Amino acid sequence: MSTGGSKRAILAALLANLGIAIAKFVGFAFTMSSSMLAEGVHSVADTGNQVLLLLGGKRASRAPTADHQFGFGRERFFWAFVVSIVLFTLGSAFAVFEGIEKILHPHQLESPGWAIGILSVALVLESISFRTAVHEARPAKGSGSWFRYIRHSKSPEIPVVLLEDTGALIGLVIALTAVILDTVTGNAVWDGIGTLSIGLLLGIIAIVLCIEMKSLLIGESASSTHEAAIRETIEKHPSVERLINMRTEHIGPDDILVATKLQFTGDLTMTELAAIINAIEASIRAVVPEATRIFIEPDIHRAEI
Repeated sequence: MSTGGSKRAILAALLANLGIAIAKFVGFAFTMSSSMLAEGVHSVADTGNQVLLLLGGKRASRAPTADHQFGFGRERFFWAFVVSIVLFTLGSAFAVFEGIEKILHPHQLESPGWAIGILSVALVLESISFRTAVHEARPAKGSGSWFRYIRHSKSPEIPVVLLEDTGALIGLVIALTAVILDTVTGNAVWDGIGTLSIGLLLGIIAIVLCIEMKSLLIGESASSTHEAAIRETIEKHPSVERLINMRTEHIGPDDILVATKLQFTGDLTMTELAAIINAIEASIRAVVPEATRIFIEPDIHRAEI
């Protein structure tokens, strides 16, 4: 996933959520619907989250320093993790509290037509943002499932936007259904049930995001495709007798650290060995450009006793 593609998806989500948040709060002012209020807070949280993702991308692009010699690529993982916390606290917790309050103390909606109209427009705008995220994700997703893509993606921004937009679309449908049921039945409890449902939905999405970003922060290996390509490149070099072991780790979405022990053929001078190692590193980067940090240690294979 290119950084440019991620940025386009984030900006599309940011503009959509900002406009939707304003519309929802206007709708709440006219209707006093708790579902509308919960959706407004949800959109504010999503807008703030897009800003956090942009901040993470900017901070991750800083040059390495003496204290952070591998660079700041993990900043993108960290700020995506913060997004999950914001979504849970500001979005989910507020909606759950507001929903319970409305169920315990229901009051009839005012001007429900406003709520239905605004939620319908919000569905259209959110669909545009979702479509942009899907379009940007398709090249990296390939033929695999969307679940697999979100689970194994090393670039956090698009999966975050996809999950947020999915939650927003489902939340809008829930809010719209709650407002319609409230209006048709005259029972204001439906509005509270809708609000509570939105809160629980946001909580589930926040937990999924938190788990995925935690895994990336701890450190995930390169994909099986990348590892196979690196292994094949090393093993086909004529001077490599055996690949003893290899470890990989993403130190950023677009940065892979590769550490490997190799047994070389023949008696090589230090000059020859250095030239061979440099050639292997160049070959690896040719097939996996993300392999920005490569460490090759010459060694002798010892059979385990």
